[in-house]
Amino acid sequence: MAAGTEEAALGYEQARDELIEVVRRLEAGGTSLEESLALWERGEELAKVCRRRLEGARARLDASLAAERAAEAAEEASGGEE
Repeated sequence: MAAGTEEAALGYEQARDELIEVVRRLEAGGTSLEESLALWERGEELAKVCRRRLEGARARLDASLAAERAAEAAEEASGGEE
């Protein structure tokens, strides 16, 4: 699966849970250098997915709050009439 396709398919919770498992395996040790590097790279990819999902959620919240404030301002400007 391509990285972009995989990122789109992974939800925040899935990426977070897999990242937790990657960190657990790295902290436990006992892996070869190559496996450790592969785990590290996977962890970096998963962290990016999580960050982008959180940034997207923040943008949606900000947009919703801005729309709410604009509606309130418009209502106040019209004298509170509906």
